[in-house]
Amino acid sequence: MTGRTGRDVLGEAAGPPAQDVAEDAMRRLAQLEPGGKPSIFTSDLTVNEFLLVREAGFRPLGLVLGTSVYHVGLQIGRWSKNQELAKLSQAMYEAREQAMSRMEAEASALGADGVVGVRLDIELKEFGSDIVEFTAVGTAVKADGADPGPAGTWHNNKGKPFTSDLSGQEFWTLIRAGYAPLDLVMGSCVYHVAHQRFTQVLGNAGRNVEIEPFTQALYDARELAMSRMRAEGEALEAEGIVAVRLQQHPRLGRPHHRVLRRRDGRTPAARRPRHRPAGPGGEPRWVNPT
Repeated sequence: MTGRTGRDVLGEAAGPPAQDVAEDAMRRLAQLEPGGKPSIFTSDLTVNEFLLVREAGFRPLGLVLGTSVYHVGLQIGRWSKNQELAKLSQAMYEAREQAMSRMEAEASALGADGVVGVRLDIELKEFGSDIVEFTAVGTAVKADGADPGPAGTWHNNKGKPFTSDLSGQEFWTLIRAGYAPLDLVMGSCVYHVAHQRFTQVLGNAGRNVEIEPFTQALYDARELAMSRMRAEGEALEAEGIVAVRLQQHPRLGRPHHRVLRRRDGRTPAARRPRHRPAGPGGEPRWVNPT
């Protein structure tokens, strides 16, 4: 179970809830609260992004972050069989959820309506082959003239500030088109790709031939990741998910374990808080950044 979907996308027990924001972070956030001293915001937005976010009707409050250093357990797949390693997939979800929840908690402490320019990074640690750190960083913003429409709030249906990894330019375009970001959504799948037998390797030597088990494994893993991403979007009652990216890499140095993460690359799931501006001929206009 994840706080983003409200249910366990893998059909397993929920992981431990994210811990409270660290005391040092709370002291830093207290200094960033509007009206406090010093009342100065911090941001990872560029100058152009900052100005466009302001023009869209939002005021930056401060930089917020969440992190989770996670030990990924061991699960062994059958040598010659394609299969998902469900426990490892669940670990990826839990670590991501803890990092995102802590970032959202910092944003809520500032009274933010959302977090823009979010970066979700995954780093393998040198001090442990199975240690991975998830870090979520973004700029908390407060609506300052932006109309949330009939909903009356910029928070999503989970009661949390929206999160978005849009650039300032794309965020401005999205708001101007009548859409509102809801949340970053992601599907993840750790998959064991079957090994080839020695006779198969020899049989393919010097030939142009498709390795069908490898092809099927990638298809299966991608479909699992994509279906989980869609489930998160549906739980948010979103209209759609745009600018999807697919990332694939070996997991923690194991060459036949692939982590496939399908998530919105720039624009989060969006809804219509206001009327949708008409394009040429009065037809609805869609935002589809490339």
